[in-house]
Amino acid sequence: SSMKFLIRGVFSRGALFRGASAAVLATSLGLGLAACTANPTPLDRPGDLPQAFTAPVEKTAPVWPQADWWANFGTDELAPLEATAQKENLDIAMAAARVLQAEASDGVALSALFPALGGNIGGTRLGGNSTIPRASNRFSAGLTASYQQGFFGTQYLDLRAAREDLRAQRYAAAVTGISISSQVADEYFTVLHYRERIAIARENVAAARRILSITQAKVEAGVSSNLDLAEQQAVVAQQESRLPGLIEHEKESRYALAILMGRAPERYDVRAQNLDGIAAPTVQPGLPSETLLRNPGVAQAEAQLYAAHANVDAARAAFFPSLSLTGQAGYGPVAALSNLFNPAGFAWTIGASVLQTIFDGGRLKAQDDYALATQQELVANYRKTVFTAFSDVESALGTIKSTTDQLALIDTQTKASAEAFRISELQYREGTIDILTLLTAQQNLYSAQDSLVLTKLARLESSLALYNALGGGWEQRADDANYKNQLDWWPL
Repeated sequence: SSMKFLIRGVFSRGALFRGASAAVLATSLGLGLAACTANPTPLDRPGDLPQAFTAPVEKTAPVWPQADWWANFGTDELAPLEATAQKENLDIAMAAARVLQAEASDGVALSALFPALGGNIGGTRLGGNSTIPRASNRFSAGLTASYQQGFFGTQYLDLRAAREDLRAQRYAAAVTGISISSQVADEYFTVLHYRERIAIARENVAAARRILSITQAKVEAGVSSNLDLAEQQAVVAQQESRLPGLIEHEKESRYALAILMGRAPERYDVRAQNLDGIAAPTVQPGLPSETLLRNPGVAQAEAQLYAAHANVDAARAAFFPSLSLTGQAGYGPVAALSNLFNPAGFAWTIGASVLQTIFDGGRLKAQDDYALATQQELVANYRKTVFTAFSDVESALGTIKSTTDQLALIDTQTKASAEAFRISELQYREGTIDILTLLTAQQNLYSAQDSLVLTKLARLESSLALYNALGGGWEQRADDANYKNQLDWWPL
């Protein structure tokens, strides 16, 4: 029954529902049970929940990432950056504010379950041009109360939708926090990878200038042509032209990292200069079904779907009557303020009515159709979110395997290319090879070194993608158990 969560959600504030208020609410809740509907099950087809992930995994690695997964990358600089981002990041701050907005909306929905009470005290002075009647004062004071509830729990269903919206915003904030953690690590590694590529490019320029000096000496000695000199001058200019772009990209990555820290980009910097010694800790996923409880994006889609279920129930409940209770009690009118609260002047009224819409031009039916269509959309959204989460895990695991294999091969290639270039430079000095062979060896070395750095970054980023897909150490049960409303209010 769709009322299962309603019962849990309405009474989750505990002490707010006691005495007479609890009795009134329980009566309305009993009537609201009639509004139960059979909600669609999003994952109801064979194969929707696979038995296990198929991508290769490291069998000895721990299952699921820890919440502080960034502490095990082999760099002391990353953990303080992550801590600062969790406190100062502006996207996280906006997500936290949206949670507070959802809490306030939850309070508005909860207030609809209680009577509305009002008080008034007033005075009037009456008179005219004639002496009869003479001018006189009249004073009055009173209380008014009203209470309206749908026979089939409309207000409860609205509250249930608000509670699910609050859950969705909480999980969205978790999505944002995990995403920011991954972005911080990614931008940090990107800055270091650009610095390493800049260093490689400068070493390559230095080697090209060294070859240019040798070529120039050979031309002056008459053993090489001006063509060789022109070719090497072109190579030096070409390799120098790569540096400005790399330097600019490094600056932009630092700027992006500063924004993630909630800082202005000017003069923001990090200490490390390369990716040496940085390695991603290995991790393996659990069962795909467990991913549904560990990926906050999936949990958010689930909460949005439950809110849609509640809206459908509320739209259907609106077709039925609602009960309205009104009451008024007061003193007066009296001529003297001192006599205002005289028992003789006390009067009260109380009334009840049942309200039922007879004709509204199809408004209720259109609202019901809209709620059903929204529910259908969110069923599809939930299925897509789940399947995308599974795909993200599979893709990240596959990328980790492929980049690890590539890294080993490119490392071998780089070492061999460095030796080939060293030998080629010696042979060119001795005149046993032409400049074209030397330039080819130099280009092969630069390409291998640059590719090695890019692959190291890709390997780190694939691990970040896996941590993100696995929920970054987040767990729905623990989040629900530990969450406490931040807004402190009392409905009475």
